[in-house]
Formats: sequence, structure tokens, C-alpha cells
Amino acid sequence: MEHNSVIEQMRQLIQLIAKHNHAYYVMDQPSISDSEYDHLFHQLKALEQQHPECIQADTPTNKVGGQALSKFESVTHAVPMLSLGNVFNQEDLFAFARRIDERLPNQKVQYDVELKLDGLAISLWYENGVLVRGVTRGDGETGEDITQNVKTIRNLPKVLASQHQAIPDFLEVRGEVLMPKQGFEKLNTDQEAKGEKTFANPRNAAAGSLRQLDPNIAASRPLAFYAYGIAQCQPNHGLETMHDSLHWLTKFGFEIAERQFLCASIEEVQQRYEQIQQERPDLKVEIDGMVIKVDSLKQQQQLGFLSREPRWATAYKFPAQAALTKVENIDWQVGRTGTLGVTMNSSVSSRTQLDFQMAV
Repeated sequence: MEHNSVIEQMRQLIQLIAKHNHAYYVMDQPSISDSEYDHLFHQLKALEQQHPECIQADTPTNKVGGQALSKFESVTHAVPMLSLGNVFNQEDLFAFARRIDERLPNQKVQYDVELKLDGLAISLWYENGVLVRGVTRGDGETGEDITQNVKTIRNLPKVLASQHQAIPDFLEVRGEVLMPKQGFEKLNTDQEAKGEKTFANPRNAAAGSLRQLDPNIAASRPLAFYAYGIAQCQPNHGLETMHDSLHWLTKFGFEIAERQFLCASIEEVQQRYEQIQQERPDLKVEIDGMVIKVDSLKQQQQLGFLSREPRWATAYKFPAQAALTKVENIDWQVGRTGTLGVTMNSSVSSRTQLDFQMAV
């Protein structure tokens, strides 16, 4: 059997196993039976034993995880990971659009609208199609090297492969790591059964998992990565829009958020915002709003940046969700200056602590 044919078979099996791993470990929704999964796994193992020279770097037959680190190294981002400005209502949104129209007179503007995922932003570097580095956003200029932990995320491609696209020499992809709702609920159930600490929300669980010095802990957590942009690509991908660039990434095995819209007007953006607000409880992941981006990459360059945020994008945040809180107990303390302090332990679905002071 020719090497190319063997490698192609291996790639197909690796991608299939990765898909089923994601369904099982992250979504808690097995897509095939255990015996079918074992059959795929043993097929791959048999191929690797027959052709050890063709073994792929991202094969799932290798143990996920690795040696624990003593600390994370700091890494300076080649392209800063900037934050987004916020809008909170239709008036703010339309003002954002007016500012864009003023800077792009007589130009037609379309908007790429994505879910604002409530996770941890990271940067991924691929050299000749191989994942070589994963870094947290940090302060936007400098982040922490979490490569070993990132390599344990089951839906994230470790080696880029595509039958229809040339693999870039260098690619930096940015996105969000989080725990889908079902994986998060299963993790908390398992933690509780073991008598261990549960997590307040999926974001905390994802951040805590990625910042474990022992990658085997990260490997045991139902983490998922969703791409939201390309920071660098050599040679240039040649695409003209944000919308197309995200779908280009899916051809290499990246997942993007479960909803993405192309809107011809800011009024349509508002309609999509209202639609997603209604659909929010049914989404697989936690979100806290929408991200609105000018779709044209050329127009993005024309608009540029304001301080530490792009002029061409904003986060349209959802209103805060109300919840009933049960006060479990109140502790009063008098400080040395005569200030009366109170600590209330309260609970919603998870335990929350509220602290405030009153002068007497």
C-alpha cells in the first residue's frame, strides 16, 4: 500500500475518532456505540503498527496529557489580542453603525454577526500545519504558554489537513475555549460524586482547567475550542471577508460557534440579536451577547483601531439575567474603627458570597 494512501486512511480515522471523542467527552452525547468506537480505534492502531513511518503527530493512540509543569512561561503576542468595545441597546448599536458609515462614505457595509462565547480567549500557532503553541490572551500584549493543555482539547485539530485547501506555512488562529453546557453539568455531577469542588459556571471551569500545571487534569475536562478569527497567515489566504475566513477554517477541522449570520444592514443585526436572545436557552454553549464585525477585511483595515479596540467590531451584550437568591446566614462584625461589616452567605444554583460595609 502506498504511503499517501496509508496516510489518507489514517487522517480519515483520526478525524472520525476526534469527532466521536468530542460528542462523548464534551457534549456528553455519544454518537456511536462503544464497540463501534473500539473498532475505529483498533483499525487505526493496526495501520500504525503496519506502517510506523506514517504515524501522524495528532494520533489519538498516543496518551493525551504529559508531564506536569512547574510554571507557565510568558509569551508576547506578535499581534496584540485586543479587547472589544461594548454596546448595550439598539441606540448604542445604531450609533456604532453611524460612526462606521461616516468613516466609509458611499461604501456598502455588511456585518458578520457571531455568538459572544463566554469562555477564555486563546491564540494558536501552526507551523507547516502542526500545532506548536497555545497562549492565553493575558493582558492582550502578553499571555501564558499553555501549549500542553491546549493539545488535550479534543475538538481542536493538532495537525491541519484538507483535501481541498493548501496548508499554510504559518497560521495563527484565535478563538475561545469553553465547556459546552452538557459537558459542564456532567463535570459538576462527577466532581460532586467524588466530594470535590464544583464550578460556579462554565467559564470558570474552562479557565481553571486550562491553567492547570498538570495537563492530565486538563485532558480529563470536557473542553472545546471555537475559532473566531485569523491573526496571521503566510502565505495570505486571499479571502476578502470575515464570514468567508471563518468558513475557510472549518475546512481544516476547526469548529466555529453554532450560529453565524451575514447581515446587510444594522437593522438586520438588531433582528438577529433579538432572535438569539430568544434562542439562548437552547444553545449548546453559554453566551453573554453577540459580536458584530464589519465583514469586509479591506474595510476593517480602512477603519483601523481606537486605543486598544477595533473600530470595526463591538460586543452587543445581553441584559444581566435576574435570579432569586436565598440568604442562608448573616455574620456581623465590628471593625476597630467602629465600622459594622456584614457577610452574607447566599445561594442561587451555586453558592455566592456577598460582602458589604455600613458605617454606624
